[in-house]
Amino acid sequence: MRDTLRQLRSYERGVQLLMVNQFTINLGFYMLMPYLAAHLAGSLGLAAWLVGLVLGVRNFSQQGMFLVGGALADRFGYKPLIVAGCLLRTVAFAALGLVDSLPALLAASAATGLAGALFNPAVRAYLAMDAGERRVEAFALFNVFYQAGILLGPLVGMALTRVGFTVTCLVAAGVFAVLSLVQIRALPARRGTAPREGAGTLRSAWRGILGNRPFLLFATAMIGSYVLTFQVYLALPLEVRRIGGDGDAGTAAVAVLFAVSGLTTILFQTRVTAWCRARAEPGRALVWGLLTMGAAFLPLLAAVAVPVPQGGGAGRWLLAAGPPVLAALLLAVGTMIAYPFEMDTIVRLSGDRLVATHYGLYNTICGVGITLGNLLTGAALDTAREAGLPALPWLALTALGLLCALALHTLHRTGRLTAPVPVAGAV
Repeated sequence: MRDTLRQLRSYERGVQLLMVNQFTINLGFYMLMPYLAAHLAGSLGLAAWLVGLVLGVRNFSQQGMFLVGGALADRFGYKPLIVAGCLLRTVAFAALGLVDSLPALLAASAATGLAGALFNPAVRAYLAMDAGERRVEAFALFNVFYQAGILLGPLVGMALTRVGFTVTCLVAAGVFAVLSLVQIRALPARRGTAPREGAGTLRSAWRGILGNRPFLLFATAMIGSYVLTFQVYLALPLEVRRIGGDGDAGTAAVAVLFAVSGLTTILFQTRVTAWCRARAEPGRALVWGLLTMGAAFLPLLAAVAVPVPQGGGAGRWLLAAGPPVLAALLLAVGTMIAYPFEMDTIVRLSGDRLVATHYGLYNTICGVGITLGNLLTGAALDTAREAGLPALPWLALTALGLLCALALHTLHRTGRLTAPVPVAGAV
């Protein structure tokens, strides 16, 4: 931890504040969102499909507006979009705790997603600009603060929700309100290169981004990494529940999944990045990361051959928790390897032009891929259960990791991950 703080102090004030901002953003978000579904279904008595609708609107709003948020950040500057996103989330989170009608809940959920679409691309573009040649190390440190917020947020939210969900929402809104004020006062203004004035030139710039073939190929290849890492929230908890049941033991095993993933990143991210940077080019490190993510599901594949112990003893709990926890650990390691080089590659492929817009489009592509990937993963899990083929989902996820690693290896070998591509219409 001392090394992390020492590295943080080596950056300019803007980078330092962005790290703390991201921790606070995730702290506020994850103290509320894991408990929203229970509030909607329990306290408000909404049907399951309506709960899914409210949650889906947030995701659709965020993923669908990333490109717009990135484009606005490139045009008007990074700081205004970061502040606007945090202010909007302040209002949205307060509303989620105070309203009970479906239209108001949908509006608040949509505003929550839009807020993320406004500040996410701007934060990453700002960080890339201020970190300069130290981008890879900066994004590694960024991931530490990112994961720390994810790890601490649900714990704070659990304590607050015992008092009342409205209290949780208002505290989360307060966190974003304070964060907004801090950024208004302390975050230096930054802006990247933007297209010249004129709608025609803006359209030309967007056409240039959509014509940036190496960037689009890279984004498509990286979809698999997001599908694989999302299984910490989908396939792995379901596997724990399938074997360990829905009791306290199963709940404890699921908690261990998230703790292992977050703590591993917090403790080792900067060391892993330094080790990879000393031994591999960015493209090769990305391949290593995807291979590690694909290999994460091999313990689950091996566990399929082990008979499930009868009863609820230690043997059954170990089988329920052991392979998924090991998978979560390997997914965390794969993400630690890939993430800093992934963020750096986006900047290089943008040619340092319209960086926030590139991040926005990248997030949209990966977000759509996550949705489709989760639908297919869910179908594979259902098919495995109905057809008695428990190995099917783990084979499919392992194959996905290998295919994406092969795609990245091909892009790296042909030089498509190294040469920046100028974007038409940018200055």
